[in-house]
Amino acid sequence: MTEVWFLLFLALLFLELITINLVSIWFAIGAVASLITASLTDNVMIQIIVFILVSIIALLITKPIVKKLRKREITPTNLDRVIGKIGVVTKGISKNSYGEVKVEGSIWTAKAEKKIKEKSQVKVLKIEGVKLLVEEVKEEK
Repeated sequence: MTEVWFLLFLALLFLELITINLVSIWFAIGAVASLITASLTDNVMIQIIVFILVSIIALLITKPIVKKLRKREITPTNLDRVIGKIGVVTKGISKNSYGEVKVEGSIWTAKAEKKIKEKSQVKVLKIEGVKLLVEEVKEEK
């Protein structure tokens, strides 16, 4: 039975190596534990129980560590970066036609719920496709 556990270990290790995500390393560890158990006892049921228990324990111990290591901070892309920013209308916007807005040095096609005159300041609400949805920023007096 040691040959079976060794082959299972190699198969699981190979599976782990060809995948990008951690999917079988815990079971490979369980297979090693069962390989050691198989060299000590011929009872297949004990070997299977060891495989299952060690795999579960390995998963429970390493999962939080792996999750912490894989946690990535989301960096805004160029599109996400303009949401919430203030821009200037370079071509007037009306309810039924698109205009243009300059935000952070880039010209965007924009639309709005209300008419906005050229040179008005606008705030970017969201992006729909490749167009900005904007609203006019009222000047405070």
